[in-house]
Amino acid sequence: MSIEVNGTLVWFYNICKREVWLMSRNIVPDQHNENIEIGRFIHEYSYKRKEKEISFGNVKFDVMFKSKEKLVIGETKKSSKYKEASKWQLIFYLKVLKEAGINADGVLLYPEEKKREEVILNDENIKKLEEIIKDIKKICNKESPEPVKKIGFCKNCAYKEYCYA
Repeated sequence: MSIEVNGTLVWFYNICKREVWLMSRNIVPDQHNENIEIGRFIHEYSYKRKEKEISFGNVKFDVMFKSKEKLVIGETKKSSKYKEASKWQLIFYLKVLKEAGINADGVLLYPEEKKREEVILNDENIKKLEEIIKDIKKICNKESPEPVKKIGFCKNCAYKEYCYA
C-alpha cells in the first residue's frame, strides 16, 4: 500500500498509532463528535483577518501570517493538551515548505487559552520527523491496526465506537 503522509497522520501518530492505520484506510471518524465540531468552530471563527486554509501540495495550513522578515505558518488547536503532537504536525508542514524552497517559521495557536508557541524547523527536528514518517508508513502497511491501547485521549475520541463497540 502506498501512502502519502500528511500532517494529520503525523499528529495522530503522536497520539494514537491505531488511528493512523484507521485514517490510512479512509475509515472516517464520527463527524458529529463534539470535539470535531468544536475544532471546526474554533478554526472557522479564530483569526478572521488572516489568510486561512492555504493548500500547498498535500498539506493545508490553518493560517498564514506575512511579515517583512519571514513567512509564518500557524496551526490552530482547541487546547495545548496535545502540544507535542501539534508541534510535529507543524514541523511536517515547515519541512514540506522547505523542500519547495520556502523558508518559514511556525506558530501553534490556542485561541481559547490565548496562547501561542513558536515552532522552528532545525536539523534535529528534520531527522526525528523522517523517523516518524518512516514509522507511519510501516503502520499503514500492516494488515490490521495496532491493538486497542486505552489512553486518556480515548474518552473524547471520534473513533471510540470503532475501538470499543
